[in-house]
Amino acid sequence: MIPTRLVKSLIFISTLAIFLFFSSLGFAIGLPAFTENQPMPSLAPMLERSMPAVVNISTSTNVEGRENPLLQDPYFRQFFNIPKQSRQKNSLGSGVIIDSDKGYVLTNNHVIDKADKIMVTLTDGRQLNADLVGTDPEADVAIIRVPANNLTELPIADSSQLKVGDFVVAIGNPFGLGQTVTSGIVSALGRSGLGIEGYEDFIQTDASINPGNSGGALVNLRGEFIGMNTAILAPSGGNVGIGFAIPANMVMTIKESLVKHGKVRRGLLGVTTQDLTPELVKAFNLVNVQGAAISRIENNSPAEKAGLALGDIVVSANGKPIKNSHELRNIIGLLQIGDKVDIEYYRGDEKKEATAVIGKQEQVQLAGEKLHAKLQGTILSNTQRDQIEGIVIEKINTASYAWKIGLRPGDVIVSANQYRVRNIDEFKQAVDPKSELLLNLQRGQEAFFAMLN
Repeated sequence: MIPTRLVKSLIFISTLAIFLFFSSLGFAIGLPAFTENQPMPSLAPMLERSMPAVVNISTSTNVEGRENPLLQDPYFRQFFNIPKQSRQKNSLGSGVIIDSDKGYVLTNNHVIDKADKIMVTLTDGRQLNADLVGTDPEADVAIIRVPANNLTELPIADSSQLKVGDFVVAIGNPFGLGQTVTSGIVSALGRSGLGIEGYEDFIQTDASINPGNSGGALVNLRGEFIGMNTAILAPSGGNVGIGFAIPANMVMTIKESLVKHGKVRRGLLGVTTQDLTPELVKAFNLVNVQGAAISRIENNSPAEKAGLALGDIVVSANGKPIKNSHELRNIIGLLQIGDKVDIEYYRGDEKKEATAVIGKQEQVQLAGEKLHAKLQGTILSNTQRDQIEGIVIEKINTASYAWKIGLRPGDVIVSANQYRVRNIDEFKQAVDPKSELLLNLQRGQEAFFAMLN
């Protein structure tokens, strides 16, 4: 049995070590409280400085109820005098003041998406109406603005310096309870391919993140902003210790574009890539190479002009190592039209370099009936989302046949009549406009078939 005196000594030494660690971080924690002559470290002084920069966001949106298709016909409508039904939808989230002089507040796009009114509540109780500055749905980032009067902003850290095991604190407004603080560590870095957002490079943390934390701050122990809390992995519906935050460096790059243009003007490299598998490494005679293999190049694209070819293995972009196709897509996705990207790649066993100029994405939209009679009432366009090339349903009339059989806005058509279609031109070649139409569609992480006859 361990002597009581030894146990007390070990407890004192451990507690003192924790205190000295916090003190070495450079923020003033003042004189600690003592319990039985043992110092008790605290995050309270850091949080007193940081919490006023994290705000609660509430939104309200007027949502029109579904209308009976008969009432859309003017002939039937003349017999009724029924006003359009609507209801108010409210949501709660969090935000971070990143510029106190201009009143800029950072949050998630899904927190304020389609909101008619955005209300920001500060820690001192003030409630301020906010204006929308810009949004980036693909990365789930938005900037709103409140009157710049006696605001507190968070200092921004370099999130590229984060390491797994670093202590972090999440500040937000879970379940509308009011400002709440949870702590944990960085569990992993560079998480992607989760299907949560179009562009993913998440910080994973075990600091408890719950509904309402979205848009809040993930800070280090100096109280510096290192990421924006965005999502959780919750197979059971509750927090299981796997939360995700968008890194500060990525957020601030997007913020500059949103403030300047109101949106992110993403450009195009013009390649489709895939992750390297052991089979591909063997087929290309590579040794210990990580990267993204180019499986398709668009005609007359920046990639083609730069000399890239099918089978090239991209290993670096703008000096950043590329381990997989998601990392390349994230780097390209943060560049603007006209930016240059320096690419290192292998062609066979020879390492090469190329410089491409990011080009403009061509957005082709077409009425669905011009492709097939059964697609009447839809608006289609080419898309590439999370490495999925296809035809996205941009809009759809709720009275259309396509809606009735289950097609919805955002669905991506990836095959037609069992032919792989990556764009509208390929769809035209694969389908007879008057024949039956079998579609394979992607909706988020789900795939399904729809028969139109």
